[in-house]
Amino acid sequence: MAVRRQITLKEIARELDVSISTVSKAIRNSQEVSLDTRKKIQAFAKFYNYRPNNIALSLKNRHTKNIGVIIPEIVHHFFSTVISGIERIANSKGYNVIVCLSEESFYKEVINMEMLANGSIDGFIVSLSKETLAKKDYRHFKEVLNEGMPLVLFDRVTDEIYCDKAIVDDTQAAYDAVNVLVRSGCKKIALITTVDYISVGYLRTLGYHKALQDAGFVVNPDLIVKIEDTEGCNHKIAELFRTEKFDGLFGVNEFFAASAMKIARDKGLKVPEDIAFIGFTDGILSKCSSPPLSTVAQHGDEMGEAAAKMLIEKLENPANSEVFQTQIIATSVIERESTARTESYLKPDTIYG
Repeated sequence: MAVRRQITLKEIARELDVSISTVSKAIRNSQEVSLDTRKKIQAFAKFYNYRPNNIALSLKNRHTKNIGVIIPEIVHHFFSTVISGIERIANSKGYNVIVCLSEESFYKEVINMEMLANGSIDGFIVSLSKETLAKKDYRHFKEVLNEGMPLVLFDRVTDEIYCDKAIVDDTQAAYDAVNVLVRSGCKKIALITTVDYISVGYLRTLGYHKALQDAGFVVNPDLIVKIEDTEGCNHKIAELFRTEKFDGLFGVNEFFAASAMKIARDKGLKVPEDIAFIGFTDGILSKCSSPPLSTVAQHGDEMGEAAAKMLIEKLENPANSEVFQTQIIATSVIERESTARTESYLKPDTIYG
């Protein structure tokens, strides 16, 4: 006997030519819907094997004026600036912001969504955890979207989830960063990056490859270190210094770049004379490193503002719920002493982009 596929709330509403809100109320046997309509919807739902999504049902038709934000970590400068941008727009529109941490865990990401959706919030703004990207399991997001719930992804995103997104052009930004090293005279440029399943690391690695190729350099895989867990990264970076010779290094985040620069200085190498360094994300590490680290500024506050505006637009104009956009936030390259190999560079932060 063939098993009918499970239908979604949105599909029921479309088939019966009623609103998603009406279907939701009828499923819950609300007296706000006439008895005949309730029976028709409930019979249709039963026939097509509809099962309510606990996350979505707790949110449906409740307006809390709260926005739920889930981020992988809080200590990262970039995520703190994104939250500031989200709060600025949300507060100006009368919304509050509730922040939860996934701590790079798929399980915690799901639990946080269930907890926030228990009547606490009206919509989600999320940056995907490492485990979620590794598992490629996005059911908790797809279920929410299928129930008509607004969701915006930022920074770490995936094409497999159809929703609004706020990102930077990671490939172009990395290309621009590596070109700073090329212009400073570097001939052998190393890369400290993430494993490929982390979307931003993968895209920044592509930018590194393209910049080297356009400069006429051969990409040497031995100069590329891919790190999955930051706890053991110093050992892997130190191993690169022991086994390879290079005069420039690009880190896809400021932690990688600052860590590599410290290891270089501990080995007695001069920065930038012996090795020039550039990172990604203009946080405290970049500004307080010795010497100060050249970097790509992602403008997280602007990304947060864009994400909040898109979510609130969906909340206040549900008729546009199936029209999605991706906003690309412009980046800037900030050149500091870590790439200043000539006197012309030895001046306060030079910003372009």
